[in-house]
Amino acid sequence: MKLHIRPSRIRGVFAVPGSKSHTIRGLMAALAAEGTSKLTAPLYSADTLAVRKAAETLGMTVREENRDWYCTGTGGKYHAPQGTLLDLANSGTGLRFFTSMAAAGNLQLTLDGDESLRTRIMAGLLSSLESLGATCSSHDGRCPVTVCGPLKGGSAKVDGSTSQFISSLLFAAPLAEKDCRFDLDFLNERPYVKLTLKWLDHLGIRYTVSEDELHYTVPCGQKYQSFEAVIPADFSTALFPLAAAMVAGDGVEIRNLDFTDVQGDKACFEFFRAMGAQISEDGSFAGVSATLHGGEFDLNATPDALPVMAAAAACIPAETRLVNAPQARIKETDRIRCMTQELRKMGADAEELPDGMVIRGGKLHGAEVEGHGDHRIVMALAVAALTAEGETVIHGSEAASVTYPDFVRDFQQAGADFTEEK
Repeated sequence: MKLHIRPSRIRGVFAVPGSKSHTIRGLMAALAAEGTSKLTAPLYSADTLAVRKAAETLGMTVREENRDWYCTGTGGKYHAPQGTLLDLANSGTGLRFFTSMAAAGNLQLTLDGDESLRTRIMAGLLSSLESLGATCSSHDGRCPVTVCGPLKGGSAKVDGSTSQFISSLLFAAPLAEKDCRFDLDFLNERPYVKLTLKWLDHLGIRYTVSEDELHYTVPCGQKYQSFEAVIPADFSTALFPLAAAMVAGDGVEIRNLDFTDVQGDKACFEFFRAMGAQISEDGSFAGVSATLHGGEFDLNATPDALPVMAAAAACIPAETRLVNAPQARIKETDRIRCMTQELRKMGADAEELPDGMVIRGGKLHGAEVEGHGDHRIVMALAVAALTAEGETVIHGSEAASVTYPDFVRDFQQAGADFTEEK
């Protein structure tokens, strides 16, 4: 689809949907649990529904009531034939988590997805799983991936390039035949691992973690029990109305956010404050200072924020440096390269760094740009387009549904001049 955007101002209330990261972890726990678990306010999106469908393929059943999900799990015993194919569509989180959870089962599974998912690195995770006794094969270290359990346990080195590797291993380790130990030399995206550990705490899973968060042990012989959990709103999603409010807002309120939650992207609210945004303590947006300004921001813990921060920076007549996020290149796309390329089409002075970007913002103009099949790039470019002179057309705008199915509708209701064309 194409999203046509003309310069406009926004005003109103945004009710942020549930967290994708929390919803997927909840589904994985419910799949492995004995009995029926309840997920309240889960995210309905392309990614979470792909993970839910894969879990149902392995034997989990789901009943919906008042938009809550009642998930009856398998107790770790998958009800699927040998060689079952799991289609994870565009969900990188789902791919990594299911790969480790599949290794904890006693059958052979193949995991695959769309063209974008087939670019996601998997070799480091597969190497760790093989150290723990699983049998793995892949296409050049990427999916389609075939995994065969059981997961025997032991020690494994873990690649810290993406937090999803260690998070997926931590979820599977309680089901291994022997205790598991994981050692990392470095770790990007640490808040996502804290989020995983919060889930393990909620589920009563025992583990130890070193002070530097690079060494983990998980005792074997544990079981997942049924549970209830309320899915918090997604801070990553909230950044889009927040950025739009900063560069093109006339009074915006963002609801449903819980600042006690461990999601890493809540730190970006402080980044936007540093750029001149005035944000109340509960996260509601109040306005901007007389002059917006740039700065240097370390995004190692919050790499998903790079597209939207780059878009906001392109609208500000100042220099902004986004640094220390090399893992932004191994997401749904190479987000550093893609955002540099697309913002330049709109007239931005954007420079690509090995681990980030330099943006010298100012006046943008409308252009035809590509979403690259990446939800965060589509939504970030839409934010920039609100301030651009003339019309901007974003190709592939349907990708926004991966995490924010109501993105276009919500912005339209707030006054954005958005028109979607099939």
